[in-house]
Amino acid sequence: MISSSIEKPLPTPTPTSRRFWEAACEKVLAIQRCSNCDRHIFYPRNRCPHCWSDRLDWVTASGDARLATFSVIHKPGHPAFAEETPYVVALVDLVEGPRMLTNLRVPIDLIQIGMLLIVSWEERGDFTLPVFRMKDETDGGSPA
Repeated sequence: MISSSIEKPLPTPTPTSRRFWEAACEKVLAIQRCSNCDRHIFYPRNRCPHCWSDRLDWVTASGDARLATFSVIHKPGHPAFAEETPYVVALVDLVEGPRMLTNLRVPIDLIQIGMLLIVSWEERGDFTLPVFRMKDETDGGSPA
């Protein structure tokens, strides 16, 4: 068994992604929106991938999403995650439009493509990471 003393890798913010990580520490899902073509963007970047404008603003996303696809990880790529296997890595479609790579906190036997999800937050060191869980009636709002 792998020792639990191995630390999990943490994000490495860049000047471009720093606002995303600062917002996450406040449990806010921040994404970019292009002021030129009005499309939302994720992952953080310096230019809009749709129209190449550099007029990007940070906005608060709803946190609502649908599951696009997923993979159950049985053999982790880093030894610090060995005790968490199996875990789920997923691509989720935010209602604002962008697709986001994330972890799911959903029992494996309940996962269904297209299921409604909502952002949740996990502390790791000095960071707060966005993960997604099943959306239920207590989460309010309209479905994603």
